[in-house]
Amino acid sequence: MELLDWGYTRKYNIKAYFSKFPHSLVVFRQIKDYYFVYQVHWKELDPVVTRDDLEEMELLLNQELGLEKAYLNRKSRTHV
Repeated sequence: MELLDWGYTRKYNIKAYFSKFPHSLVVFRQIKDYYFVYQVHWKELDPVVTRDDLEEMELLLNQELGLEKAYLNRKSRTHV
């Protein structure tokens, strides 16, 4: 999967599109020093989004923003 396009929204969220889900808008919110998936505006033209897909989207966006280290060191990851 690749990050196709992203941009900031009015409320400092990030909206993005990914190659595996080109018709579905993914909205990210910031928590501490990284971004996580907040909403997926899924379209039936795309495959169903799985938990693994969500994690890959988060990793790709955080890599793009230079926040990969903070994302990988998050507390919730150590409890999984």
